Amino acid sequence: MKKTVKVNDKFQKGYKYQLTEPVGRNFHPDFKPELTPKQMLTLGVFGGVYMRDCVKEFPQDWFTKAKFQNKGSYAHDPALNFFKVNASQPLSVWRKKGWIYKDDPRGWFQWYCRYYMGRRLPVEDERQIKRWRAIVRHIAQLKKHCEVGDKSCRPVQRQAILHWAYDSRKM
Repeated sequence: MKKTVKVNDKFQKGYKYQLTEPVGRNFHPDFKPELTPKQMLTLGVFGGVYMRDCVKEFPQDWFTKAKFQNKGSYAHDPALNFFKVNASQPLSVWRKKGWIYKDDPRGWFQWYCRYYMGRRLPVEDERQIKRWRAIVRHIAQLKKHCEVGDKSCRPVQRQAILHWAYDSRKM
């Protein structure tokens, strides 16, 4: 059942990992994302610049309707995000805050994509799931200050929540 994935992209050359679980299954009991990576890419996340050079690593159908910036452009385009706002910090900030793990140099979403595909790294999985769960504080703020389904209320916060695989369109 184990499959080895070889990665050669802009951020990683010669990196390998094993898939030990079925795609989209056998998640940690505390990890219940509401959106798949494919759904997130289709909705519009990270200004359309995240993971464009990773398409060989993941299923092709994830990218058929992904909202990506034009090739050659590395400028984040908030118009490509579902809520049409910028809710991202630069990768340099993520690195400075210690949010980046060596196996996933692009951060949480890269970890989630690989986890979804079946890779398991117990220590890193625990760390990332803990970070994912911490987003509930933002969800609580939405529930406190916004009517359910009012997409115009706190769009930056809604977009940020969407980046963490919670479906903020329904909150």
